Amino acid sequence: MMRNMMRSLLLFASFGFAAAGANWPQWRGPNMDGVSDEKGLPTRWTTGENVTWKLALPGRSGATPIIWGDHVFLNIADGDDLQLWAVDRKGGTVLWRKKLAGGNYKINKQNMSSPSPVTDGKTVFILTGTGIFKAFDFAGNELWTRDIQKDYGQFGLNWGYASSPLLWNNTLYLQVLHGMKTDDPSYLLKIDPKTGKTQAKVERATDAIVESPDSYTTPIVWTSGKQTELIISGGDVVTGHDPSTLKELWRANILNPQNNPMNRIIASPVVKDGLIYAPTRVRPLSALRPGGKGDVSKSHLVWQNPNGPDVPSPVTDGKYLYVTNDRGIIWCLDAKTGQEIYGGKRIKPAIYSSSPVLADGKLYVTNEEGMVTVVKAGPEFEVLAENDMKDYTLSSPAVSDGQLFIRTAGYLYCIGKRTPAKE
Repeated sequence: MMRNMMRSLLLFASFGFAAAGANWPQWRGPNMDGVSDEKGLPTRWTTGENVTWKLALPGRSGATPIIWGDHVFLNIADGDDLQLWAVDRKGGTVLWRKKLAGGNYKINKQNMSSPSPVTDGKTVFILTGTGIFKAFDFAGNELWTRDIQKDYGQFGLNWGYASSPLLWNNTLYLQVLHGMKTDDPSYLLKIDPKTGKTQAKVERATDAIVESPDSYTTPIVWTSGKQTELIISGGDVVTGHDPSTLKELWRANILNPQNNPMNRIIASPVVKDGLIYAPTRVRPLSALRPGGKGDVSKSHLVWQNPNGPDVPSPVTDGKYLYVTNDRGIIWCLDAKTGQEIYGGKRIKPAIYSSSPVLADGKLYVTNEEGMVTVVKAGPEFEVLAENDMKDYTLSSPAVSDGQLFIRTAGYLYCIGKRTPAKE
């Protein structure tokens, strides 16, 4: 009991809301890094075996299922409509549906439901790719609504807006990093979760050209003692900001050393054990120290490696950093030095867009054809299982109470038996 209490207190202190380990309150889970400390998770399943329930969905989405207690929240694209669904976690039935906006459209593989919701256990916040931002209580009552494009201008990303909101310390943060289809500056927003009103807005300057200003990443937070920074990646640079004012504290111009005009950034940064891991468009994958001032491009750069991801965000336990590229090739790097532990290990050939999850000593890696490959975590590469969902898949897996939640174009699957953490 004491161990679980301490874990909850640490999560609360680090991320500003009581995210019990059993919940998956945002895109990359309780720690914002794709890692879960749960044990006894399923390794093998099919679309029928070891499936607790499955719920039919109207179509594809890159948004991850968000789980709190007995609620699962989904950003849904259904024809022209964008909706928020609340699902009963016990039986897989829809508790309520709320229309967010019309005007959904598809651009390449994604649509306007790509941003994942986020919740603090009382309110769920949801953003669409069209800029509609809303808050609901768990009963489905709308608390407030915003239209970000109406307030601050049209989004100008080449492939449509897809960043998820960040909830930290009872504050919402949004990034709009664009430039391919607009001359308007990129910016960051700090928003009051109770009212939806903007508390701060700052422009984020960049010298990136053509498509390189565009970023589809999601903000993260680094905290150490009394020092906390909001970390933003895109537009050729990584920047650290004061979470209270959004003032830029430092920047590292490390994402596009060749000044590639098409260097849009998709994979999000990760923070672990005092290092920021910042992917770019494959190379270089960089590790840098937070906590600087001004230009830290050289002073805070710890290492770089040429084998970074493009679309899937990396994942780390602090000892090993795991990278999956969009062709299904995995590298395991020493998280502190960037040295290769193993590299070039190919799993099922396909296109990989979802981000891997690290849990229970296993990596769960999903490709667009719906194959979930389970790889043993650690310094030796070993495929433990291949689980074919037989359907198009963009969404990253979620973990809660011993179960996996996997979203394909046609279904949301709840896999395995529920085993709540003992108090």
